[in-house]
Amino acid sequence: MRNDLWLKNRLEYLWGNHFPDVERKNNIHIGFKGNWKNKFGHIKKKGIDSEIIVNGYFKKDVVPDYIIDLTIAHELVHYMHGFNSPYPRLFKHPHKGGIVNKELKKRGFKVHIKDERRWIKEVWRTIMKEDFKEKRIRPSLSNWFRF
Repeated sequence: MRNDLWLKNRLEYLWGNHFPDVERKNNIHIGFKGNWKNKFGHIKKKGIDSEIIVNGYFKKDVVPDYIIDLTIAHELVHYMHGFNSPYPRLFKHPHKGGIVNKELKKRGFKVHIKDERRWIKEVWRTIMKEDFKEKRIRPSLSNWFRF
């Protein structure tokens, strides 16, 4: 099972191989947190540092490494565009006009983006449906006797 140290190593690998031109202007922390149905990750400021959070579901081996790599790379694009980082903000909106995917394609993630779309459609939706069924809460008795 993956952990935060594994995630940190992925961040270092991706930064060195796909973002070597992007200077680290502050400390960047990364970790797994939450279990979101519709969000793979986010970046936020934490004091003067930046923090990348990756969906906690992604600890599971059913999620391919390339999905996690693409999630981290996506957040690094936000970082370099000035969203929750010391860089000046380059755009008003973080996703307008497909700016993130355009940058990811320039940095060698074109195949990953295509594979991610297929994986979301064929696998992720199934995982979420199964998880929802497992966590479904039975109605309490008080719900049965409402007038």
